[in-house]
Amino acid sequence: MDGVPVEFQIEPLEDHGYLAAIRGGAQRAEVEFRATPDVMEALGIHDAAEQCAVRETAAFLCDHQPVIDLPPLIDLEDVAAAYDDYIEELRRRLRR
Repeated sequence: MDGVPVEFQIEPLEDHGYLAAIRGGAQRAEVEFRATPDVMEALGIHDAAEQCAVRETAAFLCDHQPVIDLPPLIDLEDVAAAYDDYIEELRRRLRR
């Protein structure tokens, strides 16, 4: 996001859901993420790593658009469908 550090606070909700409070400079957003088992399987990670996958997905999206442009609900399956490089990039980020 144009060199502005972005901060993420991720809280688990029910049923593979997570609430992310995202702040980048003066921009703020609260986004609910859904981490479905199908996407977790495609990423090759287990339920225990869902929160990390959500955090890295939020970071990935903030690399592509301003924080204030994030929708209030994001399904990781939709991100995978919208960005051809998402699955491979998330695998790379999660290996760090």
